[in-house]
Amino acid sequence: MTALNALGHDAWLLDPADVKLVETLYARPPDLCWLALHGKEGEDGTVQRLLDLLGLRYTGTPAFDCELAFDKVLAKDVLRRAGVPTPDWVAIEGSALRDLGAGVALPRVLERIGLPCIVKPSRSGSALGVGAVEREADLAGAVMGALSFSGAAIVERMIRGAEVAAGFAGASLEALPLVEIVPKDGVYDYSARYTAGATEYFVPARLDAGVASAVRNAARAAVDALRIRGVGRVDVLVTPEGGPQVLEVNVSPGMTETSLLPMAAEASGITFGMLCDDIIRASGDSA
Repeated sequence: MTALNALGHDAWLLDPADVKLVETLYARPPDLCWLALHGKEGEDGTVQRLLDLLGLRYTGTPAFDCELAFDKVLAKDVLRRAGVPTPDWVAIEGSALRDLGAGVALPRVLERIGLPCIVKPSRSGSALGVGAVEREADLAGAVMGALSFSGAAIVERMIRGAEVAAGFAGASLEALPLVEIVPKDGVYDYSARYTAGATEYFVPARLDAGVASAVRNAARAAVDALRIRGVGRVDVLVTPEGGPQVLEVNVSPGMTETSLLPMAAEASGITFGMLCDDIIRASGDSA
């Protein structure tokens, strides 16, 4: 908000936790809504569909494409069909466990994915509900933990390698420098993401030119496949052999002091205000 006002806009803050969002928007309809909500309702198409109903423009990706990108089950299907490299996975629906007796089939998951593996909620963010599984006996507990955050879980092959974020912003989704992420305790979890000093970042990422190019190409293919607009961030793991594996695509990257997108922009000479301006200018008709 401070950056937008500094650019000459009349910007004000609406937090749905504090105000009745729709009533407030009716009372003071803006020319553009800058979306900074994360997780459910913010990135899954919910607020986007609401703003479409109200006839209000907003930053970023349209509702349907947000829904696809936010749901890891759907997003990974889209990426695989588009030929984007992504770790092998199996989806487990909570309703299948509850109503169809799918728990008996859990051993088949590890036959396909192997150990170690990563278990994630299909619809969550900020690494909430994510767990690593090293032993077969721990799989069921990890799945139930993920299902406490979402109606489905993803069991994904664990890829060991450098973690890199590829940011994009503007009408043409200009690629920003790659950010290499090195958590000091080895795990890029919620605390590592949002605690200052808990993670080291290298911009540009410490990758060979050929590997960096492969990462950028995979990330570009991912945002194209999921039809990201205006702003986005692709999380990529780089295998020891130098191959990129796309983990997920974020439609509403963080804009805090420890966030990756502003960090990447600054490394390329784009100030925070310029980044905000690029995202605003990319916001045409939202539908």
